[in-house]
Amino acid sequence: MSTTTEYSVELKGLVKYFGRRLIFEDLNYKFASGSIYGVSGPNGSGKSTLVKIISNLISPTRGKVIQLSGNKEIEPEKLHDFTGFVSPYLFLYDEFTAEENLIHFTAIRGDKYNQEKADFLFSELNLLDRKRDPVRGYSSGMKQRLKYIFALIHNPRLLILDEPTSNLDNSGKEKVYSLIADQMKENLVIIASSDNPDLALCSAVLQLENYKKRVTL
Repeated sequence: MSTTTEYSVELKGLVKYFGRRLIFEDLNYKFASGSIYGVSGPNGSGKSTLVKIISNLISPTRGKVIQLSGNKEIEPEKLHDFTGFVSPYLFLYDEFTAEENLIHFTAIRGDKYNQEKADFLFSELNLLDRKRDPVRGYSSGMKQRLKYIFALIHNPRLLILDEPTSNLDNSGKEKVYSLIADQMKENLVIIASSDNPDLALCSAVLQLENYKKRVTL
């Protein structure tokens, strides 16, 4: 039986506007480790906005996100230690090699570079023989697989995946789905997607269309 401390994310009364445009309101929800959760909705519904708020990349207009490791609340400035994030819009340095990118971002996080863990992940994502190549020569699918290495190198408790299989071929998708299934055994996985195969992995799906303002006639 696992002794890993439970990790949870609770959304309390979240509201988000961009200017005067409502993205979502009255959003109350709890995610807990050991499961895969989906965040779904049509394009422009706010999926990326919500996962950015959970990741502390942007702030809600109102409301609060509470992240707990066991019964201990995690301070916002420490969330990067607990969170792995994958999305098509994450930035990579094209002039650096894949390994140099990984070393650089590990240093920014304040961690020591774990060569053994990095090589394991490079091998798992079929990039080991390309780790010393400049990222500018990578295909879009290779870059997407590289982002999984960045997300997993520090053993996060929360893995947030925004459009997780973007730019991946079928073999890349199968590898990613296997990694996701492995992560959910003890950690919390949140997937923002409108693709049915992605959402089929989830035990529960938060539909953002349920949190739009209701029009009263």
